[in-house]
Amino acid sequence: MSDVRTFRALVGQQVWDGAADQRLVCKQVQRVTGDVKSFLLEPVEPALFHHDPGQHLTIAVDIDGQEIRRCYTISSPPTRPHRVAITVKRVPGGLVSNWLHDHLVPGAVLRARGPFGEFSMIRHPAAKYLFLSAGSGVTPLMSMTRTIHDLAWPADVVFVHSARTPDDIIFRQELAFIEATAEQVRVSHVCEADGPTERWNGHRGRLNVELLRRIAPDFLDREVFTCGPTGYLSAVRTMLAAVGFPMDRHHQESFTGTAPAAETSSADGRFTVEFTRSGRTVECDTGTTVLDAAAFSGLTLPSSCGQGMCGTCRATLVKGSVEMRHNGGISPRDRAADKILLCCAKPMEDLVIDA
Repeated sequence: MSDVRTFRALVGQQVWDGAADQRLVCKQVQRVTGDVKSFLLEPVEPALFHHDPGQHLTIAVDIDGQEIRRCYTISSPPTRPHRVAITVKRVPGGLVSNWLHDHLVPGAVLRARGPFGEFSMIRHPAAKYLFLSAGSGVTPLMSMTRTIHDLAWPADVVFVHSARTPDDIIFRQELAFIEATAEQVRVSHVCEADGPTERWNGHRGRLNVELLRRIAPDFLDREVFTCGPTGYLSAVRTMLAAVGFPMDRHHQESFTGTAPAAETSSADGRFTVEFTRSGRTVECDTGTTVLDAAAFSGLTLPSSCGQGMCGTCRATLVKGSVEMRHNGGISPRDRAADKILLCCAKPMEDLVIDA
């Protein structure tokens, strides 16, 4: 009954505001594979989630008295707004990922901010899509596929997921169900080896252009979204470019983070950066980020991903202007309020920053 009352209370409630940290309570933990779990989260204060399929949250947890932030893709679709899911793989040395596996149980509360990110098919409408993922990179594409399925979206989708073994295929059963119930969605898996519990009889090895032609003969006509480890992304990009794929229809995101593209500037000087709260002034040239310049001068400022994704280093630009190319870690509303991300902001003149 409590869930029914919660559902009724949420109907018509405000949209979850993730511009600042908000508390989320874990409602359910789902085991997806032997080392992957999905965590279903609900706002402590009743609200509905609004996000684009493919976006991510910045999660904050306290480990040994230290606040640690990491970005996790929302694997649930926006068509299910009462709860949001993140799907996390346990990895050797994964500080936050392993903490979530060991400590995030139903009833536990953590903090989150977001959603962030531009990686979404919403921003690139097309009649035909090709989703390519490897390992945990399946999560944003799963959010997109769930959205397409829930809305009976009339787009043709080919989803090709690469895994080490069949035991490592994330969302395997659900993807099979979606393929069986949605005529416009086709799913293929590529495995490198047999698993401990199953001999693999499907596509074997690593994705290459010959295999892709067999799975999706018309892949040159599709809008491509790909996510996975850096090496996988590089191989896919090289493969597509080599066969003349129009790369303006290729969109990628790494679940381990991708560094912002290098900026260029016609300026050739050095500028001063004054941090009002810290009481420090440092020098920074046009090719160095504000965060790096501060670190070089011995000033430690809040940061996490260092790649323009998580929003941890967000600060107010009081005076001056910067060049900034980020990976979705700051919202248009924040930009309008003169917020910048120190990890990817480079000065164009002398700066004054509230930090």
